[in-house]
Amino acid sequence: MDVPRLLAMAALVVLSSFFSATETAFSSLNKTRLKTLAEKNKRAQKTLNLAENYDKLISTILIGNNIVNIALASVAAVFFINLLNDAGPAVSTAVVTVVVLIFGEVTPKSLAKDSPEKFAMFATPLIGALTVLCTPLNFLFSQWKKLLSKIFKTKGDTKVSQEELLMLVDEVQQDGSIDTAEGDLLRNAIGFSDRKAEDILTHRVDLEAVPLETPKSEIAKVFEKSRFSRILVYKESIDNIVGVIHQKDFYVGDGISKKPIEEIITPPLFIHQYEKITDILKTLQKEKSHIAIVIDEYGGTLGIVTMEDILEELVGDIWDEHDEVEEDFRKVSDDTYVVDGAVNLDDFCEFFDIECESDSVSVGGWVMEQVDKIPDKGDQFDYENLHVRVSDTDGHRVTHINVTVKEKTDEDDPEKEEKDD
Repeated sequence: MDVPRLLAMAALVVLSSFFSATETAFSSLNKTRLKTLAEKNKRAQKTLNLAENYDKLISTILIGNNIVNIALASVAAVFFINLLNDAGPAVSTAVVTVVVLIFGEVTPKSLAKDSPEKFAMFATPLIGALTVLCTPLNFLFSQWKKLLSKIFKTKGDTKVSQEELLMLVDEVQQDGSIDTAEGDLLRNAIGFSDRKAEDILTHRVDLEAVPLETPKSEIAKVFEKSRFSRILVYKESIDNIVGVIHQKDFYVGDGISKKPIEEIITPPLFIHQYEKITDILKTLQKEKSHIAIVIDEYGGTLGIVTMEDILEELVGDIWDEHDEVEEDFRKVSDDTYVVDGAVNLDDFCEFFDIECESDSVSVGGWVMEQVDKIPDKGDQFDYENLHVRVSDTDGHRVTHINVTVKEKTDEDDPEKEEKDD
């Protein structure tokens, strides 16, 4: 038995296993977690430095792994030829292939994948030294890569897309590192920059506003009834907002301020309906204002956006002791719901599992399309497996509808019909 060659083969299998595990560890590690460890651990900092220069690192690992595997194949060939003569090469090839596959590739990579940061830190001293030794070869490989990039005009895109960030949040939440509330907050923050004023505004029909010439006693009643701390003031029409009355300026001491309304109101801040809420937030902070008037493309008043509206996009609904809790979908019987007309149409379709093709944003607008007129209380229609009846209106606006859910048939299921066709 050729013991020295046998020991050499065992050592080479261990080295092959080491290089394979190191490659997986560095490709799988979490750099954010490693940066946290690097603040207190010098080896973690060295590991992070190697990971930051990944091209040089992977070249070193591949050079080492190939040298080891080639050496293993050569030593094994000599060993088995001396042992089995003519059958040696075939047996050597079979044995080396199985051994390298099991002990040099699959097993070490599987183990390294479970704890990539720990194994990468373990491997750092040896890999760091080999990286220095392989500097000339790494330089040649880097130049070769640059040449190929110019020939094939490849451009690496290292930016993380919004979709990838959302997937990352989902994965972290599933792992249990963050809870549902934290996950929702992160998702809201990621999508925050895409939202516009028109997506979060309070529509003009829901605004509390008074004409400039309104007596102070009437304004006081509006404050008392609405419980708002700010009320809009307009001249001639709501499309001409001239200011905002703040409750703390309207009431002075034990009573109403004696100053004219013109001196009490603060100048309005106007924004466009397509302005992003990130820019609106900066504007509100800069102007030290709590409320902004949203205007449409014709300069008319579309609604308002408040600081609270923007914060709610991040943290969800903010309630105070004066807010009335209203359910968008209130179940009144086993198959009947009362739905707020201001509910987003997409949320309505998702809730009742139906498909709606409409230009309207709200349920009220969709109902108007279905009845093909300004809806009146009592108007009703059927849509897929829903029976819809207008239960309450305010002027020309649908405030609430009753929705009765019927059992779905093939005629009500568009997907079923497409499959049948």
